[in-house]
Amino acid sequence: MLAQMKAGEAIKRWATRIKRDGLTLWFAGKHPATPWSVKALAAFVVAYALSPIDLIPDFIPVLGYMDDVLLLPGLIWLTIRLLPPQVLADCRDQADSWMRVQGSQPSSRVGAIVIVLIWIAVSAAIWIGLVQPRL
Repeated sequence: MLAQMKAGEAIKRWATRIKRDGLTLWFAGKHPATPWSVKALAAFVVAYALSPIDLIPDFIPVLGYMDDVLLLPGLIWLTIRLLPPQVLADCRDQADSWMRVQGSQPSSRVGAIVIVLIWIAVSAAIWIGLVQPRL
């Protein structure tokens, strides 16, 4: 029982850090000292993280949660590692302050649009590559 409580607390702390670091990337994308390549990666990660639509819908067994459990935390970790230390410290402070005041993350309509466009592109590619030749 004690081990379950400790594991549950550890998972909760990890999820809070991931949420904070996703918000940190949002601020890092606007920070003038962030290199442009890291800004581009941060913009992609933030758009995906804040999008109300997942790349892989959650109703698909197992795969639906892989982006939430593996892909997104991995992308956040990678982008955080690429930030200059001072930018990371400044942006984490901003993220902590935002979370204290706002209590939630912003949402991204642009992220939702990007995900919808990816789904349209994948559907078109499947149609052109697999379905159309058989007609």
